[in-house]
Amino acid sequence: MNREKRCAIFSTLRAQNPTPTTELEYASDFQLLIAVILSAQATDISVNKATRILFAIAPTPATMFALGEEKLAQAIRTIGLYRSKAKYVIATCQLLLTQHQGQVPRQREALEALPGVGRKTANVVLNTAFGEPTIAVDTHIFRVANRTGLAPGKNVIEVERNLLKYVAPEYQQHAHHWLILHGRYVCKARKPECWHCAIEPLCEFRSKTPAPHD
Repeated sequence: MNREKRCAIFSTLRAQNPTPTTELEYASDFQLLIAVILSAQATDISVNKATRILFAIAPTPATMFALGEEKLAQAIRTIGLYRSKAKYVIATCQLLLTQHQGQVPRQREALEALPGVGRKTANVVLNTAFGEPTIAVDTHIFRVANRTGLAPGKNVIEVERNLLKYVAPEYQQHAHHWLILHGRYVCKARKPECWHCAIEPLCEFRSKTPAPHD
């Protein structure tokens, strides 16, 4: 895929949604961090249902740490892997309090040193909370990047590297959210809905899906 076509794809996505953002609900950098940790192998909808209650009673690192692992686990028990996530979150809150004055660090290395935080989570926080032009590659973005020909790669690191290389600077800030939303609602895993895809004429996927018959 050439540069002009890539730019046209992002120009089209931008026209549809000029200021995309995460569908996770949060009111602070800390709450965003926790929501992203909880969202691993879980839907944003399920996370939001749990955090609406959780953040009302424990909105800060100090109040969440005070809950303790068992109470936190019960508060998020509707989310997959809730016990291991509760362990990570309590440990992360402790590090935020002891090493970062209760603030979410802006440095990638410091973020990735927090329990339960990998490269993808760090990228989401850096992009959404701090406005860094990072691109977090999840299953949706990995699929869209490969299927469309936008930035093919054999693994998430390769796709991330290719996206950062090929996506024009003017689109990098929002590229993550455009692609994840496109993968979530249009370019779906089992059956991409090509018949109402705005970038279908630019996409290099060969097996385009026809519109379903009424």
